[in-house]
Amino acid sequence: MHIENAHPDRATLSEVGPGVHAWVQPDGSWWINNAGAVLGDDGIVLVDTCATAQRTHRFLDAVRDAGGDAPIRFAVNTHLHGDHTHGNALLPDSTVLIGHSETRAGILADTLLTNLPPVWQPSPEWGISEHRAPTVVLQDSLTLHNGDRRIELHHPGHAAHTPGDVVVWVPDAEVLFTGDLIFHGVTPLVFMGSVEGALKSLDWLAGFAAATVVPGHGSLLPGSAFPRVLEDHARYYRFVLDTARQARTDGLTPLEAAQRCDLGEFAAWPDRERIVLNLHRAYADADDTELDLLAAFTDAITYNGGPLNCAV
Repeated sequence: MHIENAHPDRATLSEVGPGVHAWVQPDGSWWINNAGAVLGDDGIVLVDTCATAQRTHRFLDAVRDAGGDAPIRFAVNTHLHGDHTHGNALLPDSTVLIGHSETRAGILADTLLTNLPPVWQPSPEWGISEHRAPTVVLQDSLTLHNGDRRIELHHPGHAAHTPGDVVVWVPDAEVLFTGDLIFHGVTPLVFMGSVEGALKSLDWLAGFAAATVVPGHGSLLPGSAFPRVLEDHARYYRFVLDTARQARTDGLTPLEAAQRCDLGEFAAWPDRERIVLNLHRAYADADDTELDLLAAFTDAITYNGGPLNCAV
């Protein structure tokens, strides 16, 4: 467990382009996400919040240090998961939340703030009691104008990490916030989306001429390193699909498939137990069935030898 590295004091707000700031929280494991802020003449546009009140307050304090008294006009949620959205509830009432329609629906249906199963150890301490979902939704693309600054929101057109993934592209600064379409140096997670869709999204992401990439988890990426990271993801997703295909042929369950397979080059990535969750997704898609979340997490805990590591 990486408790020391994941301490919120180690989080930093860095200017990655003129007026574009990335909030990076080491070590990017369970519930420890990245976020950001884009400054313009008309105020601030946030990219995501954080999982807990403590982490979100630190993020907002850092944004205020960078942006002064500028109002937080908009906050974009890149997807529905609570590590990126729980902190929405701490934003000013005047802030307009934006996300994909699937993200709004997913946040409104989420029960983890009030009914957290014993999946993680220690259990996250949210410090937040209610959800706040986007009130402005998009399906494909949406453009925000913050003074002279153009901020583009784009959906890949299919499920990937989740059904409602949105990237935030700041063309004048050449900065791309990918949300959880990219996990840099951390095991990707697609159990609520699609393995095939996540693989397909990589070519789409490569089409952005980014000088800097802010992943949903893990360290910042210079544009020159982005192709390599995309290929790392592609190999992992193909590995999941190949493992699932052979295991289904052999009559194995997702847990048995995970226990049999050799993670090889991916074994060093944190949160290796996500192979179980990703295999459950691959099986569900192949069988055209709904994913059983309880069964998937139960198997992940079995594979891990106990509750999943958490430092939130």
